Amino acid sequence: MTPSPSLVSAGSPPAAPASGDGRVITLMVVIQAAIALGFFAVMAHVVAHLRDDLGLTAGTIGLVLGLRVGVQYALLLPVGALTDLLGAARAGVVACALRAAGFALLGTVSGLPGLVAAAVLLGAGGALFHPAAQSVLAGLSPDRRARGFAAFVATQHAAAVAGPPLGLALLALGTGVMRSPDGFGLLAGAAATAWTIAAGLFLLLRRYLPHRDRGSGGRASDAMAALRGVRAVVGDRAFLLFVLATAPTTLLVDQAMTVVPLKGFSPEAATLFFCVLAASAAAAQPWVASRRRGERPWVLRCGLLLGGASYLVLIPLDGAAPGPGWALAAVLGGLAGGLVQPALFQRVARHATPERFGTHFGVLSFVHGTFAFAGGLVVGRLFDLGAPGATLALAGLAALGAAAALLPGHRAALRTADHR
Repeated sequence: MTPSPSLVSAGSPPAAPASGDGRVITLMVVIQAAIALGFFAVMAHVVAHLRDDLGLTAGTIGLVLGLRVGVQYALLLPVGALTDLLGAARAGVVACALRAAGFALLGTVSGLPGLVAAAVLLGAGGALFHPAAQSVLAGLSPDRRARGFAAFVATQHAAAVAGPPLGLALLALGTGVMRSPDGFGLLAGAAATAWTIAAGLFLLLRRYLPHRDRGSGGRASDAMAALRGVRAVVGDRAFLLFVLATAPTTLLVDQAMTVVPLKGFSPEAATLFFCVLAASAAAAQPWVASRRRGERPWVLRCGLLLGGASYLVLIPLDGAAPGPGWALAAVLGGLAGGLVQPALFQRVARHATPERFGTHFGVLSFVHGTFAFAGGLVVGRLFDLGAPGATLALAGLAALGAAAALLPGHRAALRTADHR
């Protein structure tokens, strides 16, 4: 039977012309550097700002941060297909504008309604940015795709190392020079500026994309084709099994940003933790990209196991000065993210044609994000119960990573996807 236009059989999807791939990768790396510096500079310190400067409880902090993740991944189901329809570059411009507005609002509000609005804007921008950026990279020729994504992810993690110290410097600058009570307004404003610059770079990127990546402008016939593409992806049993089996990945990778500050570590210790985590993730990228290892199922399973183990190591730590256990947790968490992120991308890029990558990515991220939103709320509530609740939350995350990696259905889904 002839495959659906949104699906392919085993093997790599048809490649885009290789001409211009180098320029596309360069621009995507610059875009990633700008937005990741802004994002990590803020997110490494937002928990302390919400808790210490605004006086929010752990449960409310979990709600605000979880809402961003929930909105982002809930919207990915329709927005993934919208990215295929409009084109990656146009979607990227809108994404960066929304996130710039979200960071600007985050730095100026103090009440819960304003924080909720900022979280919604940040989530909506993220919903558009991730399928847009990854659709651009998925359209590269197969040999350039793995290396291009490795450079993209390595830049993200390098910015994650530089971002938190930059955030500390901006906080100090805002407090000292601008005489702000907490300095967070200057930090959030700098992030908004970085995302605005990235919007302009996406406009430049359109010059180097194939016509199919520029979008159709939203004609009715193309909208119906996008809807049919969503139906085809949802009806792909092998892909849905893979999506469900890997559902905990976003929760496992993202929760460190919340639980490490809530564990009692100082902003300086948390900053150093995130730097070690990001450096470990970046160090894994050349190995994962070499020989397209990310397409192999065991790489993803190892990432899930390492992610769970990092939370297990955190259980006995009490926020004291960094030590061996603290460093081990950071390295394990970083390696987990460094394996999981490219493995998911390469597996989805292999399964989907470039013209329908956004749709596949949207379905996967919707399920993963919904799981992360619910899990983040549970983690926040458990931390509100004190030390026993925190221990239960971290042990649950560790068990979840092991279950996701070892579940027989997870392995079967990956084998099915490999041999369709």
